[in-house]
Amino acid sequence: MNTPLTIALTKGRILKETLPLLAQAGIEPLEDVFSSRKLIFETNRPDIRMIIIRGTDVPTYVRHGAADIGVVGKDVLLEHGAEGLYEPLDLGIARCRLMTAGPVGWQGGGARIRVASKFANITRRYFAEQGVHADVIKLYGAMELAPLMNLADLIVDIVDTGNTLRANGMEPLEEIASISSRLIVNKAAMRSRYSIIHGVIERLSEVAQGR
Repeated sequence: MNTPLTIALTKGRILKETLPLLAQAGIEPLEDVFSSRKLIFETNRPDIRMIIIRGTDVPTYVRHGAADIGVVGKDVLLEHGAEGLYEPLDLGIARCRLMTAGPVGWQGGGARIRVASKFANITRRYFAEQGVHADVIKLYGAMELAPLMNLADLIVDIVDTGNTLRANGMEPLEEIASISSRLIVNKAAMRSRYSIIHGVIERLSEVAQGR
């Protein structure tokens, strides 16, 4: 097959932590991905190229075969599903926690609750498992504002240091999932391009374990 292997990478923090791993595995872009407006990047390996897209789009590109491999946060896989994908490797980068959070001293008690989150599917599943009916209000940012403005009782969000929560009079409550970045692979590509994909997985596994 003459088409280069395509690796879909997630913009932002994950990209900053993924590129050094790929470099240690012998795969580096030929130009600075942070200063370029390009979306497709050739690498020092003519048989591999990179595309850089939104994290929520990475599984879609890989699932439909537009990319062979992807790097994406586990939160995205939990929210949108991982059907049609292999998840062979936890890269151990961009670690954080997906948690419920609320105003300091918040006490629940009702069987119905309002929860703001961009992780609507995860939120519904989590509270259903707790036997609580959650009215999920989907927001895309500034989650901490929702309880302050009485839009929601709690939020479900990614927590790293917790500084933003504290600055807004909130605190983390329950951990829903431990999050890190995962390598995902298109199932058909794994069969048709096994040799090159297996080589990339093996080398990245060695790098990740050695960190």
